[in-house]
Parts: sequence; C-alpha cells; structure tokens
Amino acid sequence: MSYPDPQFSSIAIAIVDDDAAVRDGLRSLLRSYGYAANAYDSALALLDGGVLGDYHCVITDLQMPGMSGIELLERLRRDGHQLPVILMTAFPEAALRKRAFHSGASCFLSKPFEATELLLCLKQAGGAITHVEE
Repeated sequence: MSYPDPQFSSIAIAIVDDDAAVRDGLRSLLRSYGYAANAYDSALALLDGGVLGDYHCVITDLQMPGMSGIELLERLRRDGHQLPVILMTAFPEAALRKRAFHSGASCFLSKPFEATELLLCLKQAGGAITHVEE
C-alpha cells in the first residue's frame, strides 16, 4: 500500500465520537492515509453543521450522550441520506450489531480495532470512498 495518496484528499469522512482522544486519533489516522477527515463531538453537532452533503462516509461511536450512533444512522436514512455509516463500539452486543445492520450500517467495529480493520470497512462501504489496494 502506498500512503498518503493526495488524489484522495477530496474524500471527506465525518468522525462522530464523544471521546476527544478517539476523535483526534481517528482524524490523524485517516489523514495519514490521505483522506480529508473532520470530527464532531456528538451526532447533533454533525446534523446541525449542515454539511452532510460534503461527506462520503460517517464513522460514529455507538454509545454517546444525546443521540446514539444507531439513532444517527436511522435519522440519516429517514432523512434520505444514503452515505455509508460505520459504527464502532466498545460494547459489541449481538442485538446492537443486528440492529445496526438492519438499519443500514456499512460496517460494525469493536473497539479497540486495528487501522487495517477500519480501512477494510471503508473498502466494504464502497469503492468511491476508499483507496485500499489489494
């Protein structure tokens, strides 16, 4: 794999997590692989930002105050947004995984996860948002 690749700097990913360390870590990781990444501390901050159309993918924590990651996913689908959503959680219960995929999640990651797992989720979410080489 050859990273970072500047041709993918226009691929924008929204990171939503109430933990600042996770947000900052994911933003740095994604930027190191050539993605444009912005971070939000809550689902409502992302929704209120009015920039959903600028993103190619959303990576969100499952358990957050206010609106959970699954509730964010369900809201996006209800509002007609079809962008890929990757959910991540430190509590990967089978019922939550089932609800996530039923609601249209592209991927479900258990924290902690390796960078390669996230990159594979981006690949799974759709070729338009990834540049992971086989």
